[in-house]
Amino acid sequence: MSQTLTRRKFVQAGTAAGVALATPEALFGRSAAVQTGVKPVVISSDNGNVYKNGGAKVGVQVAFEMITKGSDVLDALIAGVNLCELDPEESGVGFGGLPNADGVVQLDSCCMHGPKKRAGGVAALEGVRTPSLVAKAVMENTDHHLLVGRGAQEFARNMGFKIEDDLNTEKSRHLWLEWKRRVDPEHYLDPKKRSEAALMAGLSMVRDGLIDPNHFWGTINCDGINSKGEVCGVTTTSGLAWKIPGRTGDSPILGAGLYVDNEVGAAGSTGRGEANLYNLCSFLIVEQMRMGKSPKDAGMEALRRVQKNTVEKRLLNGRGAPNFGLSFYIVNKKGEWAGVSMYPSKFAVCTENGPETREAEALLSGKAGE
Repeated sequence: MSQTLTRRKFVQAGTAAGVALATPEALFGRSAAVQTGVKPVVISSDNGNVYKNGGAKVGVQVAFEMITKGSDVLDALIAGVNLCELDPEESGVGFGGLPNADGVVQLDSCCMHGPKKRAGGVAALEGVRTPSLVAKAVMENTDHHLLVGRGAQEFARNMGFKIEDDLNTEKSRHLWLEWKRRVDPEHYLDPKKRSEAALMAGLSMVRDGLIDPNHFWGTINCDGINSKGEVCGVTTTSGLAWKIPGRTGDSPILGAGLYVDNEVGAAGSTGRGEANLYNLCSFLIVEQMRMGKSPKDAGMEALRRVQKNTVEKRLLNGRGAPNFGLSFYIVNKKGEWAGVSMYPSKFAVCTENGPETREAEALLSGKAGE
């Protein structure tokens, strides 16, 4: 009798051990978080799968790996966009970003932490290469959501950030000087003609291959979710190239450049900030998902709203459609995601399959200027 029981216990113990060995970690050699619950994902604008700042990994990859190893989601996303902010070759974000009309690099950023229901942002910040980290410091150390200009810089100084006199690189300064030459040697025109000439000069540099179209408008948005369903997001930019000093677009504004609700999901943007601001599209997308729409359908609804509300002739192309680009990067509470855009474009995503660049779902065909 005792021998039978001993044998039975032995078989049961062996079976239990086999089950224990057959864990996701044992079978796949990676975090169990990737295999159970919500599947973690990081989604961003396409520059999240381009710039490495001299390292071996791109931003979405760094963020995803940190998330699956247990890091706070927002910390991981900011570490990912830091690669773009610090890489001097990325002239649409951070250090070396294309400057304003006076040749000064002014940076904007905001971040939102879904589980903590907290957010922070900075706008027209000068002298700090990583505005996303200053935005996070605003979130963690103040009762405010947004600090701007000199006040934002003084706050950064008080928080221990290094303040530099000039964030231009040789490349960004050269491009700014070329822009000034194309606008007018004196740079004094009738105000109406000046604004038109400034935009046309900048776009002519895009057509001539001097500036990447994405860098002219700037920005990286990066959103993510972990296996616990915790959602966060961050957006950071040097803004529109050659902008009026002090101009702030959608990137640092909650509900526009970024919105996160931990019960629903996250959405963020790149492209023409003013069009997004008028419609508060990131908030709209999250609310559309709250009502049951998929990330793709929610994003397309926002793009249709922008198209409908674009009525000024100067903002319409020959087809009567918006003459600008606008893209959204979206993830919901289930870990479902989508990249959508006004015209064909690309976005970046990282899952357990690694970092990828994919085609966004476009509302309109062709190109913005056609």
